[in-house]
Amino acid sequence: MTHDVNAAIRGARLAGAAQIVVKDSHGNSKNLLIEDLEPGVELVSGHGSGTDGMMMGIDESFDAAILVGYHAMAGTLGGIMEHTITGGVHHLWVNGIETGEMGLSAGVAGRYGVPLVMVSSDSAGCKEAEELIPGVITTATKEGFGRYMGRLLHPSETAPAIEQAAHDGIVNLPAIKPHQFAEPIHIKVEFNRAEEADMCARMLGIARADGYSVEATYPTYKDAHRVVWSLMSLSFVGIDAQQ
Repeated sequence: MTHDVNAAIRGARLAGAAQIVVKDSHGNSKNLLIEDLEPGVELVSGHGSGTDGMMMGIDESFDAAILVGYHAMAGTLGGIMEHTITGGVHHLWVNGIETGEMGLSAGVAGRYGVPLVMVSSDSAGCKEAEELIPGVITTATKEGFGRYMGRLLHPSETAPAIEQAAHDGIVNLPAIKPHQFAEPIHIKVEFNRAEEADMCARMLGIARADGYSVEATYPTYKDAHRVVWSLMSLSFVGIDAQQ
């Protein structure tokens, strides 16, 4: 992961980026080896606080966002370890549009007026990004044969590809619009198990849509995104309740 992030950093710098902040956002968000990152960057490590989820640390001062190593959304055919935040989620819709982690992160960046210019993922994830953001530059580091099987490119090939994509994304910045959801925001989350929805339905303002799903409407994307992450956290409580 550090290898791929470094490639994106080099590419962005070649295109003129002067200041780069990296948010570690996988799992416990403590994966990147800071001592091995390209010098001069800042790292936001860990998770559990704040309201911007996988994009914690971004604000209006940024010019562009890049997503490195993102997974395709839950249920995507050919997506290696496809998921949406947690394995407990079957589907997430924002304003009726099925949305994964890329869409959520692009929405956070867009709320600050920052466009998503480049994504690295597997082939299925790159297709998702291209359908989400017109003009985004993507590069696939692997092709999925199933959830736990794929054909991977060697790091000697992925590094130059990611570096070039990051460079091209920054160069292409003027042609890409920030991804902004129309407000108010309606969210609907379908969980894998009914007990996960049971727990989330106890949250103030959340309505039960069906046995597996909850939904709600919020005035801003900031509020809706914050609630989505809270629902994901509550879903683990539902899983634990069966033990």
